[in-house]
Amino acid sequence: VTQTAHIMDTASSQYITASSQYITGSSPYRVHLCSKCPGDTAYYCVSCPCDLCPQCKENHVKDLQTIDHDVVSHRDKIHYIPTQEICVRHPSHFYTKYCEPCQVPACNNCQTHRKHTQIDVKTAYKTKRQQHRGTIHTIRSEALFYRPVLLTGIKADVKTCHTEFSPLQSEMLTKAQTLKDLIDKVVYDPLNYVFCYFDFKHRCKKQKIEMIRHIVRLRRYEHRYVQPAFTFSALQFLSFTKTALPQIHLTLHTSQLSMTESLNKEDVMESLSAIQITERGNRRVGNQCLLKLTSGAELHQSLTVTGVGGCYHISCVTSDRVWVSDHWNNLMLTDTTGVPLHRVEDSWSGLYGLHTVNSESELIYIDRDYNINKLSKDMKTTTTFLERTDSTWRPWCVYWSPSTGDLLVGMYNDDTETGKVTGKVTRYNQSGQLTQTIQYNNTGRRLYSYPRYITENNNGDVVVSDYWSGAVVVTERGGRHRFSYTGHPSGSRLLPCGICTDALSHILVCDDKTNTVQMINKDGQFLSHLLTKSQEMVLPCSLSYDVNTHRLWVGSLYNNKVCVYRYITRQDALTDEHRPRPDGDTRYTTPPHNNSSTKRK
Repeated sequence: VTQTAHIMDTASSQYITASSQYITGSSPYRVHLCSKCPGDTAYYCVSCPCDLCPQCKENHVKDLQTIDHDVVSHRDKIHYIPTQEICVRHPSHFYTKYCEPCQVPACNNCQTHRKHTQIDVKTAYKTKRQQHRGTIHTIRSEALFYRPVLLTGIKADVKTCHTEFSPLQSEMLTKAQTLKDLIDKVVYDPLNYVFCYFDFKHRCKKQKIEMIRHIVRLRRYEHRYVQPAFTFSALQFLSFTKTALPQIHLTLHTSQLSMTESLNKEDVMESLSAIQITERGNRRVGNQCLLKLTSGAELHQSLTVTGVGGCYHISCVTSDRVWVSDHWNNLMLTDTTGVPLHRVEDSWSGLYGLHTVNSESELIYIDRDYNINKLSKDMKTTTTFLERTDSTWRPWCVYWSPSTGDLLVGMYNDDTETGKVTGKVTRYNQSGQLTQTIQYNNTGRRLYSYPRYITENNNGDVVVSDYWSGAVVVTERGGRHRFSYTGHPSGSRLLPCGICTDALSHILVCDDKTNTVQMINKDGQFLSHLLTKSQEMVLPCSLSYDVNTHRLWVGSLYNNKVCVYRYITRQDALTDEHRPRPDGDTRYTTPPHNNSSTKRK
């Protein structure tokens, strides 16, 4: 798919759209120029709309304000479909069919595919483009964005390796050669062999044992961490000496006993400490290196949802799809126009955080019988994921974990005998098996009273909005209580409602008392009032964070309004819009965007 995206971008960058009418033979063609710079047009943004050169297209798809825009090449804008592609097997024929079993195009003369299922090449082209559209968009907007960060880290590590390991490599090779020369001298000198045999036998035995232990330690270290090639060569040499030791007949001289003792793993570990190795596998980039907070929340768009009496809970599906529920048995999917696309008929109206969305865009919700159901992506099939078996506990809120695939369920128990309400959090794996229960703190006291909303942070913390306790209760992945946030200033009354976390591990919570959205860090420290009472959002009640566009969806309590805000952006160093053009022409650089729809605030 990456190769396909590269070929498409290369072809598109060479494609210039001429005007539909040619005036005279001596008159030049009128060509479309980029809307943001004097460069040649190769792409077209359907959402803006505007024409884009390759460099401006790259900035356009990386900018979080326009990351979800539909950017196509000009050949796609005019609905160009390649029907005159020459067959590589039969150059005198063109591709007209597409063989589905073999996944290759074919001409009328291709005998191999005659008996296979074939479809029209135009249909196949459209299907393939639609199938890989999301992947190509991810490569353009995310993978290419991460590239400079990864290269910077790799270059730094290569430089560190060269600086730190070069002296150690020279020292190790020198000592290894000296040790080898001394071993050769003992092996081939009979007089020295006779003289040393009786005096140093016990010392050689001791050194042999120490060398064997040291080689084992080095092997363990090499197996755990990725070592340079010269270190592996040193280990091979030490392994050779271990094999050759029995043949030397234990005849090393006293002056030779200290040669391998200075070849300690501490020298290697000291150099390795300069390189931060977190785990074996692919190099990863933390969001702290990619994203940052803006000076304040900016309204991106707002919508009025038809058919609900209040946005008690919302679950974002895509940048233009969201599930909304109220307190009157309404749970529906809507787009950015507010028009209902689908309605769930059996959801339970008395709940708050009653639904969530998994990675397959399936809706998981609590029904009227307190069962937890799953609605398929095409919204045609509903299955029971968890059936209620314990009548004493009721599920009250749900959250699907993107990191583990587990389902977190906030539950409560109304004890009629004592008159007390207690809550707990249960975790279920993807098969629906109970794997964890969080109910008490480290001293045995109950953690929750009435868990309305639940979510999970990037570090694995389970975050619960407990309305009756007046706190945001946070426990670590294993269930140990970390802290309870009770408002700002510390100890002030908090009435927490909707809750979510963002890519920077901040915790966002709606406060029903102050009608604000408060932001705290992962350790419970207050950072800011991200949203306050405004004309757009009077009573914020529900939150949902879009991990793809890094936008915050906010639902209002007493009306049917949903607002989308931007408060996170790319790091400045990674969105430089004044770089030279990729074709090497330095006469033009990309100026700031003038289009109001894409202007950076």
